[in-house]
Amino acid sequence: MKVLIVLTSHSDLGDTGQKTGFWIEEFAAPYYVMADAGVELSIASPKGGQPPIDPKSDSPENQTPATKRFHADEALKAALAKSLKLSEVNEGDYDAVFYPGGHGPLWDLANDKGSISLIERFYQHNKPIAFVCHAPAALVQVKTSNGEPLVKGKQVTGFSNTEEEAVQLTKVVPFLLEDELKNLGAIYSKGADWSAYVKKDGLLITGQNPGSSEATAKLLLETLKAGN
Repeated sequence: MKVLIVLTSHSDLGDTGQKTGFWIEEFAAPYYVMADAGVELSIASPKGGQPPIDPKSDSPENQTPATKRFHADEALKAALAKSLKLSEVNEGDYDAVFYPGGHGPLWDLANDKGSISLIERFYQHNKPIAFVCHAPAALVQVKTSNGEPLVKGKQVTGFSNTEEEAVQLTKVVPFLLEDELKNLGAIYSKGADWSAYVKKDGLLITGQNPGSSEATAKLLLETLKAGN
C-alpha cells in the first residue's frame, strides 16, 4: 500500500508576526501508525522541500511519544526536508492521501488548485481521503463530479470553533473551519474539546484535533484494508 501525506507550505500566522505551519503530532502519529503497518509513504507540499513546522507544536507541553520518536528519526527528518512538489505528484501512484493539520492549511491548501484537483482525483477513483484538525480546510473548494461541494451532506469533523477560541485565534484565521464546513452543507459534529473524535463517510475520513491524529490514521488503514 502506498499513501501520500500532504503538508502545508504556509508559515505566517496571519498578520500577527508569529509563525505557523504543520502540527508535528498530526504528522508524526499518523506517519508511524502507517509506516509500522508496512505502508509505503511519500510526503508532498505545495512548494516542495522543507514544510514549515508550527513552533507551538514543538513546545514541551505538546510532546507525545510520536513527536519524540520523530525528533530522534533522522531518516524521516531528511525525507521531510525533501518533500515532493505537489504539482509533480501523480494520484495514480497512491492508494490514499492523508492531510495533517496545523493552521497553515487554512491559508494555502484551502486555495491550492493542485491540491484541490488531487483530492478530486483520489475521490473520483474511489480512493480514501483523510484529514485531521485544520486539514479539512483543504476540502472547502473541492467539488464532486456534479459540481457540488464534496462535503455537502457528508458526516465530517474538524477543528471546532470552541477549540479555536481556546487558542485565541478566531480573529486571526481566514475562516473558522467548523462554520465553513457547515456553510458548505456538511453534517458537522464534534466531540469534547481536545478529545479524540473521528468521522467516516464513505471514502472521506476526518479527525477533529491533534488528539485525533492516530485514530484518523488507524481508520484510514482499516478502510484501505477493507477495500474501502
